[in-house]
Amino acid sequence: MGRSTMPSTLRTQQREATRRALLRESRRLFAAKSYGAVGLSEIVAATGVTKGALYHNFAGKTELFRAVLEQVQQEVGERVAAAADPAADAWTQLVAGCEAFLATCTDPEIQRIMLIDGPAVLGWREWRGMDEANSARHLGEALRLLIDTGVLAPQPIAPLTHLLSGAMNEAALWLTTTSEPDALDQTTAALRRLLEALRDDPAR
Repeated sequence: MGRSTMPSTLRTQQREATRRALLRESRRLFAAKSYGAVGLSEIVAATGVTKGALYHNFAGKTELFRAVLEQVQQEVGERVAAAADPAADAWTQLVAGCEAFLATCTDPEIQRIMLIDGPAVLGWREWRGMDEANSARHLGEALRLLIDTGVLAPQPIAPLTHLLSGAMNEAALWLTTTSEPDALDQTTAALRRLLEALRDDPAR
C-alpha cells in the first residue's frame, strides 16, 4: 500500500495552498531583503512547511523567484489596466496606462523584485522575455489600435513598442535610485511630452 489514502481533490487543494503560502512568504522576504540575502531555510521556516514540500512545488529558489516575479508582473499589469480602462478613448488610455506603470514602479517591493533582482537573477534575456509577454504586449496592442484609428501615423509596431517600453523601464529603474522628491512628477511630465510628440495631429 504505502500511498496516501487522502482524496486526490484534497491533496490538490493542500498543494495549491502550500504553493500560495510559499509565494506569499518568499515574496515578502525577497522584497524586504533581496533574492541573494534569503535562503531556502528561511523561506520554509516562514511558511511553516518542509523543504520537501517546497521542492514538491518548485525546483529550487530560482524557480520560486521566477513565479514570484511573474505574479508581480501580472499585478503591475492589472494596476495599469485599472488606470487605463476607465478612460474615454484609446489615446487617454495609453497615457493613463503609461503613467500608472511609472507610479506603480515606485513601490519598493515592485522595484526590488521586478526591476532590480529580476534581471540579475534570471538574466537579461529571460527577464526581457517575461516583460515582453506582459507589459510590452499590452503596450503593443494599444499602439496598434492608435495606428489603426489614425491617432498615430502608420509605422511598424515592434520598434515603436520596444522604444517606448525600453524608455519606461529605464525611467522606472532611475526612479529606484534617485532621491529627488519630485522625480515621479518630472518623469511623468517628460513621458507626456514624449507621447504627445508621436501623435499624428498637426493641430495639437
